[in-house]
Amino acid sequence: MPFQQWILLNIPTWGIAAIMLSIAVGTAVGGVLLVRHLVDIKKFKQHHDIAGPIFSTLGVIYAVMLAFVLVIVWQDFDRAQNNTVREANYFAQIYRDASLLPDPFRSQFLEANGNYLRAVIKYEWPQMQRGERSLEAQAEADKVWTVTAGFEPKTERDKIFFSEMLTKMNSAVELRRQRIQDAGSGLHPALWFVLLFGGFITVAFTFFFGSENLYAQLIMTTMLAVLIALIILTILLMDFPFSGDLSIPATPLQLILDHFWP
Repeated sequence: MPFQQWILLNIPTWGIAAIMLSIAVGTAVGGVLLVRHLVDIKKFKQHHDIAGPIFSTLGVIYAVMLAFVLVIVWQDFDRAQNNTVREANYFAQIYRDASLLPDPFRSQFLEANGNYLRAVIKYEWPQMQRGERSLEAQAEADKVWTVTAGFEPKTERDKIFFSEMLTKMNSAVELRRQRIQDAGSGLHPALWFVLLFGGFITVAFTFFFGSENLYAQLIMTTMLAVLIALIILTILLMDFPFSGDLSIPATPLQLILDHFWP
């Protein structure tokens, strides 16, 4: 399990936010005071004409990278959420197609699908918090396919609806694989290192400006550090879409189950 996912599972969102903001404020305030204690600010003023453009370039580079990662993570989170809705919609369509097929296949097939959805909600969703798939849900899925393989349509009408049903079943299976993949994959550790170390460098650069007003420099540096921490917090919370307090719920599948398999 990636360390980021472990954090989401073991620390509540408010706790993560409190820790990150505390580190950001402590680094900003402590860094400015430490540098002020060690070096005379008059020496910093001599290099403002060089430090200013360098800091502007550094800030733009880091801001672009931070925004790029945030957009990518948000898009992945939104895609995972939409895929969950699509997966639920496929089961609604599968139910309607199967309802037009003859018994005893219809009853056996619908019962197997209902059991599968219950297993996904009861077992697989909690296990996806840890980036794992459910063996119980997989066993129920295998039963669905076993029932499906035993049906042989005899009329043209049955063949049409059975073919449509198979197409939607395959699409639902594909979305499940993608859901499990999304549950266990996040940003690469190397990218996290760049985000965190880049944020520290950006904040630390402000320590070496010689502002006459110490409190103004402390406030500006702290605001910069807090903003960076909040953006990184947002990236962390959305990095694993099925883990943590902001995880995607199984509500779409539960609604379909309650409506068609009450």
